[in-house]
Amino acid sequence: QGGGARYPYPKHVWTPAGGWWTRPANWKANTALVATGMGLMTYVVWNFSAAREWRYIQPSKPIPSQRWAKQYTDPQAAPPS
Repeated sequence: QGGGARYPYPKHVWTPAGGWWTRPANWKANTALVATGMGLMTYVVWNFSAAREWRYIQPSKPIPSQRWAKQYTDPQAAPPS
C-alpha cells in the first residue's frame, strides 16, 4: 500500500510538472490564486457575452440565458450594432 519506497532518479531531468515527488510548500496559495484568477476571468467573459447576446429568432420555449440577457431584462434594449 502506498507504491513502495522512493527510488533513485536522475537529477538532470527537467519536467514542467516539477519532477518526481514534488510537493511545493505553497501549493495551497498557488491553487487559491489560480482558482481566483479563473473565477475572475469567467466573470468578465460571462458579463461581456451576456451584454452582447441578442436573439433575432425568439426561442420556442424558455432557455436559461433569458434570465440574464439584456434583451429580456431591459424592455428598452436595442440590438447591438
